[in-house]
Amino acid sequence: MASNTSKTARASVRAGQAGQGGALSVLGEFKYLIPLNGGKHAYVRNLTNGKTAHLRTDSDAFVEEIRTLAAAGHAAKIRAELNSLAAAHPDHGWDATEKRLAEAGVFGG
Repeated sequence: MASNTSKTARASVRAGQAGQGGALSVLGEFKYLIPLNGGKHAYVRNLTNGKTAHLRTDSDAFVEEIRTLAAAGHAAKIRAELNSLAAAHPDHGWDATEKRLAEAGVFGG
């Protein structure tokens, strides 16, 4: 018996099901922070619970969300992402955000 769906359609469905982590992946790299409003807010993607939080970057909730991710072993990647954002958008205050997180002991220092 012939199938009603094409081989290409079945392959596409299989590929989509393989990556059902719900995470945005850019060239295979997971992005933890999505900057908003000139760096004043950000979406923080949490791999540990699969949720995305919309937070002010100067809030205690933001610090705690990053602390949770750092404790789960993602500190180096998050710090690299913050440094990348600071280099790409020097007027958005990402360097100050990274410094504040470091001073709060989020990165294990």
